[in-house]
Amino acid sequence: MKNSVLINHQLKPFNKKILVGGDKSISIRWALTASQAIGVSKAYNLLESNDVKSTLNSLKKLGIKIFKKKKYYLIHGNGLNGFNYKKNITLDAGNSGTLARLILGLLVKSKKKISLIGDKSLTRRDFSRVIDPLNSFGLNIKSKNGKLPLEFVGNDYLTPINYIEKIGSAQCKSCVMYAALNTPGLTRIKAKKSRDHTEILFKHLKIPIKIKKTKNFDLIEIRGLHSYSGFEYRIPSDISSSSFFIVLTLLSKNSKLIIKNVNINDTRTGIIKILKKMNAKIKYKNIRKEMGEKISDIHIKSSKNYKSINCPTYYNSQAIDEFLIIFLFAAKAKGVSYFKNLGELNQKESPRLKIAYKFLKMIGVKIIEKKNTIKIFGNPNLKLSGKYVIENFFKDHRVFMMSVIAALTLGGRWIIKDKDSINSSFPDFISKIKSLGAKIS
Repeated sequence: MKNSVLINHQLKPFNKKILVGGDKSISIRWALTASQAIGVSKAYNLLESNDVKSTLNSLKKLGIKIFKKKKYYLIHGNGLNGFNYKKNITLDAGNSGTLARLILGLLVKSKKKISLIGDKSLTRRDFSRVIDPLNSFGLNIKSKNGKLPLEFVGNDYLTPINYIEKIGSAQCKSCVMYAALNTPGLTRIKAKKSRDHTEILFKHLKIPIKIKKTKNFDLIEIRGLHSYSGFEYRIPSDISSSSFFIVLTLLSKNSKLIIKNVNINDTRTGIIKILKKMNAKIKYKNIRKEMGEKISDIHIKSSKNYKSINCPTYYNSQAIDEFLIIFLFAAKAKGVSYFKNLGELNQKESPRLKIAYKFLKMIGVKIIEKKNTIKIFGNPNLKLSGKYVIENFFKDHRVFMMSVIAALTLGGRWIIKDKDSINSSFPDFISKIKSLGAKIS
């Protein structure tokens, strides 16, 4: 069937090395930040996914020149607020919440009206969380019920704000940080812990930023209207994409895997910390720093006797994109696992907490989901022999990939629809899986 995969064979033992694609979060941030630099910026290993392509297409529509070479991309920045575009343009963010929320911060001084749209999945997500602070800077963003489509015109007379980010959303925090670049004076942010790629990039570029870390929040100050020059970036491999191969290895018999050059930023490695607490054999080797980001090769070895976890909530923001595959792992661990305060999962490309409940129930796992908490009764002997069809999941790329891992490790005959969903984050997912010996048609 078109746009579907069929899997009816479990993966045999393997011992391999792989390299996954560039980090999606960093790829998008590099492009947006490069668009505001003075001069040419260069990026190696830019992820060529739909979300990143939507970012590049939006910047081109704003008058930014972008060139693809054989091994790298070039962006010609025109400095802060250096966009040059026609009246009444529409930017299409596709499926990318990161792009849609962050680019708003760069458009706070736009002279001409802009509309922002996205696909069906993105249109159902909450944008009031960035509309409110941007309006506090001096914008007037129009929307219906705080969702896409949005219409707005920037303001030449912006005022810095004091902003409290309570959710743990790096997208909201980064949106305000980008708005602060174009705003005179000092913008202050008190943000619940979340991924910090934007802060690391600002530091690297010597943008005036101060960060004070407390137990639960980061206190950030940014002084605006500081110009910076074009820069070169070698983008590391994506930990979110790697997570599916980590769990695939752990749940496959007698298997080993090395994933090269992975970003192991502490704000992104919640999945590693959680899995290691559940007795997973995972090691970092060849650790180094590049452009302020921590990079490592990840060594994974399958074993037995995985145990359940009462997952500390401070890991939630560090593993927010990986919980689907963590839930699958918990289904094979001995004992009852608890995951709490995960309402933010239902604000992703699909209502992931609800989908996880339906998925695990479908494959015979005892599970309780109530008030943003999920309780999984693990079964180390879980094996499947039935027929399973995965469809109607809002074309969520992570649901698709989790389903493939389940099919290859648990058995059964699976038809998994909406294969094209992986193009938003990991276009090479199927070919990488096949390189390990998987039979997928």
